Amino acid sequence: MSVKRLFPVLLMALLLLTGCASEKGAEKESIVTDVTVTESAVEDASETQVIDEVRQAMKLMIGETLVPVTWEKNASVDALLALVEDAPLRIPLSMYGGFEQVGSLGQSIVSDDRKMIAASGDVVLYSGDQIVVFYGSNSWTYTPLGHVELKLEEMTHLLANGDVTLTIQMGD
Repeated sequence: MSVKRLFPVLLMALLLLTGCASEKGAEKESIVTDVTVTESAVEDASETQVIDEVRQAMKLMIGETLVPVTWEKNASVDALLALVEDAPLRIPLSMYGGFEQVGSLGQSIVSDDRKMIAASGDVVLYSGDQIVVFYGSNSWTYTPLGHVELKLEEMTHLLANGDVTLTIQMGD
């Protein structure tokens, strides 16, 4: 039986016990509060786990290559997830600076920029509407989105030989 279905039964039993034992009423009240907190914690944990699973179901392709990516747990990734919920998002990337490829999302999404040193494999949001994928390193103000789990040589091979298309989509 799920926690949601079991909770009303437990609550009713505790209330009945409270009525039968008047001098222990305060103690029973405390138990009801503890059960409520526990149910809330279980619901929050379940919701967080579902959100994490949905984030990790989002796939990233560089050109025609599906790459392993670990997405950040933040509002920017959630906004990106909303953009690809119904259809893949294809972003033409252009080489920039000899260490990254940059492309426009076509709209601004929520950002939380911070000074950071981006490294090979990092996927970041720049200025709220640009996505950047690194095959080198740079220090600037970005919002982290994720990290491609490939070696420097693999990232260089995928990104350092001309402009590419980045595709973000929900997995099967």
